[in-house]
Amino acid sequence: MRDFDLPQPAVNFLPHRPPLCLLDELLVCDDSGSRSATQVTATGIMVDAAGALEPVALVEMIAQSFAAMRGYDDQRGGRPVREGFLVGIRHMELHATVSVGDRLEIAVQTSALIGAFAVAEGEVRRGAEVVARGSLKLWIPDPA
Repeated sequence: MRDFDLPQPAVNFLPHRPPLCLLDELLVCDDSGSRSATQVTATGIMVDAAGALEPVALVEMIAQSFAAMRGYDDQRGGRPVREGFLVGIRHMELHATVSVGDRLEIAVQTSALIGAFAVAEGEVRRGAEVVARGSLKLWIPDPA
């Protein structure tokens, strides 16, 4: 097993590439879950003309945080980063509007694994404020 010093650019552990990569850094990753961070910029693909982040981006940030956690585990095990797919939203709570300039931290943990399917619980914070919280279903197929 290989260890990586964190934080590191999230793109190192994701199949996503800009502009679709919504995370900047993987901050922490351990057996209990992970934390990622991002800065919302005016050039982001999910930012509207008024500078507000589209709410669906918060769902995708939780999904990408889970993917970064899995990619970190893949890399530690000497395997290539696998693709995964968001297949469902069990529930999602949106508590605030996010805008250009906001720094967000995304915490995620796995609540269930059934074969190649996972349920991830995630929370997006702006400082101490929870802006979104949800539970996602994901599919991570075995490499061919």
